[in-house]
Amino acid sequence: MVFNIKPYERKVFELIQQSAAELDFPVYVVGGYVRDRLLARESKDLDVVCVGDGIALAEKLASKLRPYPHIAVYKRFGTAMIRHQDLEIEFVGARKESYQSDSRKPAVENGTLEDDQNRRDFTINAMAVSLNEDDYGQIIDPFNGFYDLEKKILRTPLDPDKTFTDDPLRMMRAIRFSTQLDFTIDPITLKSISKNKHRISIISKERISTELEKIILSPKPSVGFKLLFDTGLLHLIFPEMTALYGVEIINKIGHKDNFYHTLEVLDNIAVDSKNLWLRWAAILHDIAKPPTKRFDPNLGWTFHGHEALGAAMVPRIFKKMKLPLDAKMKYVQKLVMLHLRPIALTNEKVTDSAVRRLLFDAGEDIDDLMTLCKADITSKNEGKVQRYKENYKVLMEKIKEVEEKDHLRNWQPPITGDDIMRLFKLPPSREVGLLKTAIREAILEGEVANNYDDAYAYMMVKAKELNLV
Repeated sequence: MVFNIKPYERKVFELIQQSAAELDFPVYVVGGYVRDRLLARESKDLDVVCVGDGIALAEKLASKLRPYPHIAVYKRFGTAMIRHQDLEIEFVGARKESYQSDSRKPAVENGTLEDDQNRRDFTINAMAVSLNEDDYGQIIDPFNGFYDLEKKILRTPLDPDKTFTDDPLRMMRAIRFSTQLDFTIDPITLKSISKNKHRISIISKERISTELEKIILSPKPSVGFKLLFDTGLLHLIFPEMTALYGVEIINKIGHKDNFYHTLEVLDNIAVDSKNLWLRWAAILHDIAKPPTKRFDPNLGWTFHGHEALGAAMVPRIFKKMKLPLDAKMKYVQKLVMLHLRPIALTNEKVTDSAVRRLLFDAGEDIDDLMTLCKADITSKNEGKVQRYKENYKVLMEKIKEVEEKDHLRNWQPPITGDDIMRLFKLPPSREVGLLKTAIREAILEGEVANNYDDAYAYMMVKAKELNLV
């Protein structure tokens, strides 16, 4: 394991060293940058700790950089931020912290480098590299973080109960780092997360969702969700998802465990797409199965209407978790509502009309919907999976064929409601709606070509039936 830095970064370090020497401040690089460089990972976030005034050090460095960078100063926290080329450099004075039981916001006082390392969340984030002349480049590692890095272990520097009680968000961060880095959480640390899970209640929904989304965006998100479930954190932060867990058996007939099915779908999506909101659609596609679950003696287990109820649940979940209530939410809602449609089409002979309607309803999101559909093909029966995948390929070819022929992606009707009102001198009315619907249905059924002239001729026939001409 080698601490590799780029020539540009080395130059920045030299300027930081000069600036700190002029101020007579001992100075160190700490935290994630040190960890990531030792892991040979890219890192653009540089945390600099000095035993002194972090803001003064930032200002001194800025005077040496060209072009002169903007300094963002946060006096309340005693920190400053400089963005220079591709680095984001944060400066802070070494400090020690103490916490109240009802808040993760600490009381802060000046401290030593040792105090600053003691307050770090994990041993792999508590390593520091000296930028001082007498020991430049030396790694200061009081908690054997280098060993944990090599062994791929996550531990807290101090007693984990104190670490997680002080700042409960660190429990989410432990699971996030474990998922992102493929590290094992030390058993004592993991047990402490389960023990202190109730402390997550003092953390804002926004901060929890930020950590959760980093887990969702990891290469294999199921790792993090299983840890969240096993520690009990998921039950507190996302009970709708834990409700998917378990198998009920009646008359020796069971259904699949929808929790683990959802994780399998999420992992499948993660292979194909880094789109956060498509991954959210994977998480929520079956979210309404628990309230729609019924046992029919003839059919077995059914979940009728879970797609519609699931779509209705999306805004409530987004609001509760402080996720954006905008086009991103509507996108997720649409995919949850439509996720069964492609599967249903693979179970029968695919008609042009059915494909047109799918293209019309999905619009520009048809490709993402089909990605979700493919990810949703899971079963322990390999023959069944292969059969569904073959049918899926047939449907994809049919979609391509119909889309090329009828140009229905992002379809806008060749004759609009405004056109109808102008042509027949009508106000907004029932008749306008009837004509619009008739034209749309005729095009989707393939009775009328998707162009203005054919649609106009069809409209005139329907207008006569309505006594409009």
